[in-house]
Amino acid sequence: MAKSQSAALDRKKLMADPVMVTTIVVLITFLTLFILYPLAILLVDSFYGDGGFTLDVFKRVLGMITFRTAITNTLKVGFLVGILSTFIGLLFAYVEVYVKVGRGVGGLFKMVSMLPVVSPPFVLSLSMIMLFGKAGLITRFLLGIYDNSVYGFWGIVIVQTLTFFPVCYMMLKGLLKNIDPSLEEAARDMGAGRFKVFASVTLPLMLPGLGNAFLVTFIESIADFANPMIIGGSYDTLATTIYLQITGAYDKVGAAAMAVVLLSITLLMFAVQKYYLETKTAATLTGKASRGRMLIADKSVTIPLKSMCALAAAFVILMYICVPIGALFPTWGYKFTPLTFKWFNLVFTRYHGFEAFRDSFLLSLVSAPVTALLSMIISYLVVKKRFRAKGFIEAVSMLAMAVPGTVLGVGYIRGYSGGIFHSGFLQGIYGTALILIIVFVVRSLPTGTRSGISALRQIDKSIEESAYDMGADSFRVFMTVTLPLIKDSFLSGLVTAFVRSITAISAIILLVTPQFLLITVQINEFAEKGSYSVACAFATILILITYGSVLLMNLFIKHFGTSKQIKEAA
Repeated sequence: MAKSQSAALDRKKLMADPVMVTTIVVLITFLTLFILYPLAILLVDSFYGDGGFTLDVFKRVLGMITFRTAITNTLKVGFLVGILSTFIGLLFAYVEVYVKVGRGVGGLFKMVSMLPVVSPPFVLSLSMIMLFGKAGLITRFLLGIYDNSVYGFWGIVIVQTLTFFPVCYMMLKGLLKNIDPSLEEAARDMGAGRFKVFASVTLPLMLPGLGNAFLVTFIESIADFANPMIIGGSYDTLATTIYLQITGAYDKVGAAAMAVVLLSITLLMFAVQKYYLETKTAATLTGKASRGRMLIADKSVTIPLKSMCALAAAFVILMYICVPIGALFPTWGYKFTPLTFKWFNLVFTRYHGFEAFRDSFLLSLVSAPVTALLSMIISYLVVKKRFRAKGFIEAVSMLAMAVPGTVLGVGYIRGYSGGIFHSGFLQGIYGTALILIIVFVVRSLPTGTRSGISALRQIDKSIEESAYDMGADSFRVFMTVTLPLIKDSFLSGLVTAFVRSITAISAIILLVTPQFLLITVQINEFAEKGSYSVACAFATILILITYGSVLLMNLFIKHFGTSKQIKEAA
């Protein structure tokens, strides 16, 4: 009774605040127009035709051998990449948390986990081709192999595994740190060996977390567009088939039906991961470790584990080093000397590099603060306020995480090329910079929102209530009390949104027009032509820009963030 009265009072206060009501209405409108509507229009295109409900489009699409093959290929790649990424991520996490390693090894792990975040999604595909392709440095020139093909199933699997396993590593590292070491030590005291302890105590405790990591990686894999496009060859996946159905067959309705199939798979997996496995993980691993863990120093354990991790980390770093090196050779695969900077020069003199970097940088620079601010506002409403539409705002803002970029791109084409429901309303944003910025915001919104929710749950409600008691309205409280307290999360969301935007390709490749030159689109174009040196030159500059942005922002947070102020106060 008391809770219902408190909730009713909170809703009454909120409705009396015009700033808050306006914010909620604007948010609901934005989320409906730019997340729900594009997905809804895909369903309309797929199920509506000849004046009523029909399954003809799905029958036609499912009758295509290429589409049925693409579904099978996508699921095979997704499952194998999920298993391999989870296994390698667990290996890295276990070594860092349980095994005695030096500071240098820990730094190496952090570097490996950081690289996929600040690089374009297809950099490893370029490296794979240059190292192991028919004119590869390793296969052709070191091993003398001329008839190999790195394209296809195994090429995609290897590249995606190396790209996504750091995500599993970061997730599983936190889970392992929270396992109470007394449980494992009790098993050791009873005579169990290390493998027995791992199999009977550690592994059961983290099984939900392993399932969570697997599903996250599976979703990322089947939604990936860039890597299968470059290294897939004739091995089609759903993401590339949808793209080719629009750009090659000019079949937008068929592409919409294909997009619905891909969306259904990702949404199903996302629902299992979000509403089942996350709950299981929270219920299984309660609290934090009660004390420090005695690290394993036995060489029979440490040497094999550290050796496997070192080999994997060295291979990943070699793949990334290959990108700038590949941009320094006159012709990759035929002549490896002398080194030259001509490709970097041509990027800016012949291939419109300046325009590409300018457009990408400006669009990302505009979208990043918008994304960060929207994320913090949504987080604030979800954690601190009570109103009927709160669940809708939280669910829809997180929905973009489960929507593949290619699906979103098709939805925007079908939804806005002729205006809202082909009425002409908002048709003017199609083909403009605004729609690209909106896509960047929508794609980065879930990451910032999750970070903001985690930060806001640590702030006591009484701090904000004191400001309300002194006469401040919701806007003033948010700007002067809440936002400064979550400054670190806001800045982190800002740099994450910038990096995700400037390295994005899957959602915007279908929407970008010739008046905008984006770096990732240029890299993809030159890679498809086989101009790997030019693609590497573009990618190298892009990596430097994104990595530099991350370092600058981390430096800013370190010296001016909330954590710095708390440390000085202590």
